Amino acid sequence: MARPDKAAAVAEITELFRGSNAAVLTEYRGLTVKQVKTLRRSLGANAQYAVVKNTLTKIAANEVGITELDDQFTGPTAVAFVTGDPVESAKALRDFAKENPALVIKGGVLDGKALSADEIKQLADLESREVLLAKLAGALKAKQSQAAALFQALPSKLVRTVDALRDKVEQGGAGTPAPAAEDAAAE
Repeated sequence: MARPDKAAAVAEITELFRGSNAAVLTEYRGLTVKQVKTLRRSLGANAQYAVVKNTLTKIAANEVGITELDDQFTGPTAVAFVTGDPVESAKALRDFAKENPALVIKGGVLDGKALSADEIKQLADLESREVLLAKLAGALKAKQSQAAALFQALPSKLVRTVDALRDKVEQGGAGTPAPAAEDAAAE
């Protein structure tokens, strides 16, 4: 039978996995307490960085259906549970790892899909969600503007053509038939 404190720890980690849309596993061997505190601050409010026990975290991950990470629970492990934008958290981890090579990104999970360390680095290279949404909105607005200009161009061209024909008929005099009328009479 499991000890109550371990069962509570597994339940807490399970809730962290369920409440987050991404989790990044790291190895923190060689980092000082001050460096870990700095890392937690750099992750911001949308992520919780927790030093965890491998066996308990593996049990919690399996309870929520994440079995792809089982081989990564070795050595001193800490998990960044991300509740906000995963791109921002991946960037913060990548940047911290550049400054502190002791932090090693092992892998993670995003919306239930396992990610390798390289995929997390690729995620960090993406622009933030807000920037991508702004670019999408700009592209959609541009397409709408192009469509509106196209739909406006056809009636506008027709009006200019009719005005040009009217001017030509008025300049030619009342007795001169319009070119279309001449073509019809010739047939």
